[in-house]
Amino acid sequence: MIEILNRLVDEIEQHLGDDLDIDELAATMGTTGYHARRMFSSLAGMSLSDYVRRRRMTVAAADVIGKGDLLTIAVRYGYGSTEAFGRAFRAVHGASHGDVRRDGGPLQSQPLLRFRLTVEGSTSMDARITERPAFRLIGHAVRVPLIYEGVNPHIQRHIASLPVTEHDRLKKLSGTEPSGLLQVSDDVDPDYVEGSELTYLHGVAVDGDAKVPDDLDMIAVDAGEWVVFRTSGPYPAALQDAYAASASEWFPSNPWRLRPGPSIVSILDRAPDFSATTCELWFPIERARVSGGK
Repeated sequence: MIEILNRLVDEIEQHLGDDLDIDELAATMGTTGYHARRMFSSLAGMSLSDYVRRRRMTVAAADVIGKGDLLTIAVRYGYGSTEAFGRAFRAVHGASHGDVRRDGGPLQSQPLLRFRLTVEGSTSMDARITERPAFRLIGHAVRVPLIYEGVNPHIQRHIASLPVTEHDRLKKLSGTEPSGLLQVSDDVDPDYVEGSELTYLHGVAVDGDAKVPDDLDMIAVDAGEWVVFRTSGPYPAALQDAYAASASEWFPSNPWRLRPGPSIVSILDRAPDFSATTCELWFPIERARVSGGK
């Protein structure tokens, strides 16, 4: 996976003015656009689309400082108008292209990324692979923005708005793995852009043919294989570390890749104030195809 991401970065660099088809490009490298985007965002700390925009504007800055026609520059980097180019330029550099052309700055540079895998070998991840038939996730859903680090206040408010009796009711409805009350993220932006909306469901898992109460939301989950990571420690830091470690350590070292579907957190145990938890983190996966060449 590390080699694939580096090849992807090289292709982006050679086609900064083109509209690359990431799904098609990933397929030629033996993986999927979905998996490549998720691994990229997890390891780089930014979405793939953000990286492309930042690299375009970093390279474009040299042209802007020159005397070339702004519309020609905009088209060169994949924008149909100086207005669209100007918005992207200001978002990256914090200044208009006119100001930068006049003053030579300020400029914010996005370095060319290079991914490397460092193998320590001193710790192992507590992971297991399980195959599950189709099942349903039922509960109370809401659209919330994606936040990379820290507690998501929108999710907190959603959970806090549910009465205690509703939590107890959901626990009684739980009928299959993942067990207990679940935190479900679904319909996530393919590029994993921070601030983009996702569906968050607070609920439980039931069998695929279970009857769903009319007042609950439902997410249907296809049959397939899952990787399950168990983690314990401060909440949500330990859980977010497990997310990061799955991308930086587990997936590059194992013949599996992410497939579309919800990610699920099962809270197995917690401190009374929720400051520490023992959780299981569930990802839908499929066996990775080994690429036979570049």
